[in-house]
Amino acid sequence: MKLPLFNSPRMALCTCLPKYNLNTYLGSCAHGCIYCYATKFPSFVGPPLPRLNLLDKIEEMAERSKPKFPVMMSACTDPYQPLEREHEVTRRCAEVLAKHGFPLLMVTKSDLVTRDIEIFKRTPTVVAVTVNTLGEDIAGFIEPYAPPPCRRIAALRKIAGEGIATVARIDPIIPTVNDDEGEFEELTLALKKAGVRQVTVSTLKPVTGFFSALRARDREAWDKLRKIYADGRWVMGYKYLHEEKRRKILEKLRPVVLNRGLNFAHCREGFGFNTSLCDGTAYCRPLLSSFRENRG
Repeated sequence: MKLPLFNSPRMALCTCLPKYNLNTYLGSCAHGCIYCYATKFPSFVGPPLPRLNLLDKIEEMAERSKPKFPVMMSACTDPYQPLEREHEVTRRCAEVLAKHGFPLLMVTKSDLVTRDIEIFKRTPTVVAVTVNTLGEDIAGFIEPYAPPPCRRIAALRKIAGEGIATVARIDPIIPTVNDDEGEFEELTLALKKAGVRQVTVSTLKPVTGFFSALRARDREAWDKLRKIYADGRWVMGYKYLHEEKRRKILEKLRPVVLNRGLNFAHCREGFGFNTSLCDGTAYCRPLLSSFRENRG
């Protein structure tokens, strides 16, 4: 019984270094994002469920897992969704992992993450918060039950203020929805002021069922995106935007991030535009951190 390794095929253009991945909840995330990727996996459909059995296993999993790669919480469902207030599965697992010296990568859309700052200080930690827009109307459309953008940015500011590395994920970038360059500049400035070190972007890669669900909800948005993605291709269960369209989006957004003095990365895009690791673990991998400091 060990911590599960994060498994993402290179065919899907993943460039992540080895790390563990711990999903502390099963079922569909309560945030209800229209673009949710996890629904392609049978374990992540249906109502959200806390993995209470992890609390009996996490100590042994930590003891048996070597080497001590960063542990990501989590790839498929938000570790700080509303049920976490009651069950504290994420918190209690993080406590054990920190005790055993595992670096942590916390990936969330929730400001509840600030509750565990004292745990993050016990081990090298990166907190990555998804903030796809400053517009609450857009956020309400694509992420209807997640905390609004202003609360997420406030959470980043609070965590960064405690000396913990923070990364913002603008993921996904949805053509015609949140890809406006001017709005992206405003968002990047707000993230810079909040103290993030890096912005990681990724274009929307719909899974099966996305377009039919969008059609039922907003026929105009469905019609636009259906046409934009018509010449894309399916890769490992994801519909990728045509390569040249993806490249143009990234080439437009990359200088905005770099001009703010932040690191830039893209996730699963297949281009060489990154200035750091896309998941942000460059800030919690001791050897990489040492290498970066020596080069500086």
